[in-house]
Amino acid sequence: MPGPPNKKQRRSDYRQAQKDNATTDMPKKKFYRQRAHANPFSDHQLAYPVKPGDMDWSTFFPAYAENAQSDLPPHISEEPEALTKPPQPKMKKDVEIVDIGCGFGGLLMALSPVMPDTLILGMEIRSQVTEYVQGKIKALRAGDPEEKQYQNISCMRANTMKFLPNFFRKAQLQKIFICFPDPHFKQRKHKARIVTTTLNSEYAYVLKPGGIAYTITDVEDLHEWMVQHFNAHPSFERVPEEEQNADPCVEVMRTETEEGKKVERNKGQKFVALFRRLEDPPW
Repeated sequence: MPGPPNKKQRRSDYRQAQKDNATTDMPKKKFYRQRAHANPFSDHQLAYPVKPGDMDWSTFFPAYAENAQSDLPPHISEEPEALTKPPQPKMKKDVEIVDIGCGFGGLLMALSPVMPDTLILGMEIRSQVTEYVQGKIKALRAGDPEEKQYQNISCMRANTMKFLPNFFRKAQLQKIFICFPDPHFKQRKHKARIVTTTLNSEYAYVLKPGGIAYTITDVEDLHEWMVQHFNAHPSFERVPEEEQNADPCVEVMRTETEEGKKVERNKGQKFVALFRRLEDPPW
């Protein structure tokens, strides 16, 4: 007789049951655990819009869409191709805050009541982790009888190192969060870090002048790397420490992510740096 299902199979069975039953129960994190590292250069068979205007945000933020058809933030598709679609439903608001590598969504949930009128999107490359965050947002929305709370947050599976400008127009975003990114300790892996000269140019493209890139890590070497690369970029200046400490989003970023809580439990250090998007010089 076959033995009991192993841990991987139990996780798979649980996730499939959640989908089949279309439940609004809070998902259990233990069934969505996935290794912390994902190769951003691999072909993850992700779909992406050819241009920002092709993206249908109504399924991610139905409360802010005109004639929205769905209340679930789905995976766009598993087909490895760009999405070319007719004009999408008009949105009452645009996404203005992005959490790159949002993990299990702690920052999203905490920022939602702090900035209730701003659309906040988490972008995560790991499929099972994305599925968990989507399920948790669905459960939180269903638990609000007035259907007002957590309508302004959502999560999608995406590789921001490849496709960030496909989702957002020039100067669309006011904040980007990069919280406890993979440090990629080995020198040959530094090209996979989420802060590089090339990627900083993409952040500069999607951030509006005056917008802020927030970074936090518990790895001092990575902190120094991020500071060095942002300081070297002509489109950014570092936010002074006094202004940084007065920003309410900084305290949320320090305390509400899963990694941040882990560092707190281990009595580790957290290194924070904020960078302001400068005005483009006149041509």
